Amino acid sequence: MVTKPKKADKPAVEQLKRKNLELILKQDQTPKEIARDFARMAISPELAAYRVIGNTDSKGGNSAIWEEVDVPSLTDELRAQAAAVNRGELNHVEAMLMNQATGLQSLYARLTERAMGQDHMPNFEGFMRMALRAQNQCRATLETLAAIKNPPVVFAKQANINQGNGNQQVNNGTPPADTSRTGKTINQQNELLEVQHGGETVDSRATSAAIGKDKAMAAVG
Repeated sequence: MVTKPKKADKPAVEQLKRKNLELILKQDQTPKEIARDFARMAISPELAAYRVIGNTDSKGGNSAIWEEVDVPSLTDELRAQAAAVNRGELNHVEAMLMNQATGLQSLYARLTERAMGQDHMPNFEGFMRMALRAQNQCRATLETLAAIKNPPVVFAKQANINQGNGNQQVNNGTPPADTSRTGKTINQQNELLEVQHGGETVDSRATSAAIGKDKAMAAVG
């Protein structure tokens, strides 16, 4: 019986499970520039998120998953998600809020079940208080999601008033003067109109009043 030689197994791809952050430095950097790069990484939002995720998932039921996480890849993904939000892509944010609301709904149901199983009023009140808190957080999360999906629209009232002399006045949200009571519009520019005649100043209102009293004299004049 002739047996064929087995093919050599291909080397397995090395899985990255790095647990330390990487900071790429250039050879020509000065000590001050290197110190600034370390400071920038220390206060970066992705590092803060990594610290929270790491301390949460490395303990409890998610410890096995955390063992497979490559920390530099995790921070790269966090940085990419922040860049997507900056570009206006909110798919990940919407999914996050929806999943959080679903989790809070489950928490509300579970705490309510625990409250209903209590025989002493203090225990019942404690579980119900936490249940209603979870329900309120679920509602607030859904409201935030709805605001992102359908942002409120603000309407600004704008009135353009052309004064006829080339100047245009823009009135935002200010109602015009109410002329319904007097039945006429008062023009302040014409209110004190004066007529220059023969070097003397004549008030047009006085002239109008004199003409109104004696129409015959007005016709002769």
